[in-house]
Amino acid sequence: MSTVLKLGIPKGSLQNATVELFRRSGWKIDINGRSYFPEINDDHITCALCRAQEMSRYVENGTMDAGLTGKDWIAENNSNVHVVADLVYSKVSARPARWVLAVPFDSPAQKPEDLKGKKISTELVQFTKKYFEERGIPVTVEFSWGATEAKVVSGLADAIVEVTETGSTIKAHGLKIIHELMQTNTRLIANHESWKDPEKREKIEQIALLLQGALLGEKLVGLKMNVPDVCLEKVVAILPSLNAPTIASLYQSTWYSVETVVNTDVVRELIPKLMKNGAEGIIEYPLNKVI
Repeated sequence: MSTVLKLGIPKGSLQNATVELFRRSGWKIDINGRSYFPEINDDHITCALCRAQEMSRYVENGTMDAGLTGKDWIAENNSNVHVVADLVYSKVSARPARWVLAVPFDSPAQKPEDLKGKKISTELVQFTKKYFEERGIPVTVEFSWGATEAKVVSGLADAIVEVTETGSTIKAHGLKIIHELMQTNTRLIANHESWKDPEKREKIEQIALLLQGALLGEKLVGLKMNVPDVCLEKVVAILPSLNAPTIASLYQSTWYSVETVVNTDVVRELIPKLMKNGAEGIIEYPLNKVI
């Protein structure tokens, strides 16, 4: 490959999580001091840091060939970009974040219609305006530079539209969520012309494949164990796997080695059951990627 791909890395809250995701995918990104151009161990990629709020505009106009940003900021900028892959990851949880409408805990408002004629503060201005306009609810939407929850507490707004994953910060500020406007997650996006370029497209698809593999690997673990032949059927019957467990006989023995991949959520319940059904020497190990 002779072409170099210009890749945007989101600066801010997702920066460290993105760098870590790329590390697990096989790329080492070094962010040096205040430089906006991190180094990456791939001669066919150059990186640039860019706020997620602006990423889709730079990808759309060709300043960058591809980048990572949120579904929310693509909608806010009304950007015409090619969405290559959904990547659900964050600082807190592996689930989509939510843009929600929140009001003071003692507010009588129970639904968006109850805010008719009121003032809403948010960073997601254009999307929020469009959302209320489409529903025929007249509101005033003002841009918030930060500390959005405090706008309501200080009386500068009647409600806020804010992003949250758990809702704990909103509750901590004495607010209650009355409506969800959008679920959002990180997306790998590409410039349409870059996507048409065979070499750039191949590189973007490689990035998407390995990032998704790393995210899937984070949700799964490998399990390996020894099982006597008289217990093999019972163990296999309770053992989940992607397809089927791998079973190999141990040398000059009536025991078998059984190996499988399972969701991390089931391990704490599964291991005691495996032991009760005759499995021994159970080993749990992390997975870097699952393709």
